[in-house]
Order: sequence, then structure tokens, then C-alpha cells
Amino acid sequence: MAETALGVAIEFFRRFGVFDIILPFLLVFAVVFAILQKSEVLGKGQKNLDATVAFVVALLVVAATKIVGVINSSLPAVVLLIIVSLSFLLLVGMFVEPGKVFENLQGAWAKFLMVLLFIAVLLIFLGNIRLESGESWLEYALSYVSAYWSGAVVGSIILAVIFIAAIIWITIGSGKKEAK
Repeated sequence: MAETALGVAIEFFRRFGVFDIILPFLLVFAVVFAILQKSEVLGKGQKNLDATVAFVVALLVVAATKIVGVINSSLPAVVLLIIVSLSFLLLVGMFVEPGKVFENLQGAWAKFLMVLLFIAVLLIFLGNIRLESGESWLEYALSYVSAYWSGAVVGSIILAVIFIAAIIWITIGSGKKEAK
């Protein structure tokens, strides 16, 4: 890292544990607390109880160093995905009427983009979760599929995906009947 005042400060924070303990703790605490407050799972107006549960969950996550490692390696890639998505929306905004970007990205397009981004985030996390051998879950899955591509397991998975897609297509199609 460059020998600038800010670079030295960042290195000090790294050695102090800000990036490995404090920031993951704050992130998990804030997310769990917000979910508990929004969902009111533990009861309405139970702010102290929600904070206590969020505190315990955040401490447990920080104690599991592998989880913190996955968070620290995955979040920069997720942020990059957000920046790419924002850049895409900026490009779309160049070609549509001002203020109408989200109106044009509704319905099937919105669902397609949500599924695409969900798959991308899932692949990011699968690529950062490591097995004992050092291989990521994504690398393991891809090597398994490439080694056993003609096997019964892969054929069964493909058939199951086709069945699920057909069921979803049929049920979505039947839900759009007009009322007379």
C-alpha cells in the first residue's frame, strides 16, 4: 500500500481488526436488527430484545472466522455488481423518456433482471465459500458437472428443472384469466 497518510491509516485499521471484526459485526448487527424491527418477530415495540438478539447473532458471526472471510471477499464483488447494474440503468436512461426508466423496466424485464442479479450474487458467494481443500463450492460444482455430465444425476437435475419451469409457466399462464 502507498505510504500516504490515508494508506497508513487504512493499514493501521487492518492491523487493529476493524475490517475483520468491527465492520462485519456492525454489518450483521444492523441487518439482523433491521429485519427484527421490520418483521416484529419477537413482538411489537421490543427494541431492547431485538437489539440483544442482533448483538448475539453478530458476535456469533464474528466468532466464525470463515463466515467473516466469505463476507469480506464477497461484498466487494457484490458492490461491483451493483455498480454494473447502475451503469446498465444509466445506459437505459439515455434511450428512454426522462423519468420513465423504471416504468419501462417493469413486468417480465424486472423479473428477468431480478433473477439474473440473484443468480449473480449466488455465484459470487458460492465462488467465495471454500472447502477444506481450498477449492470453492462453485469450482467443485463445475468440476463435478463436467466430470459427470452424462451421468444419471445431471440428467435428473436437468429433467427436474424442466418440470419446475413447466409448472411455473402453466401456473402463471392460468393466473392471468380475465374476470367477466
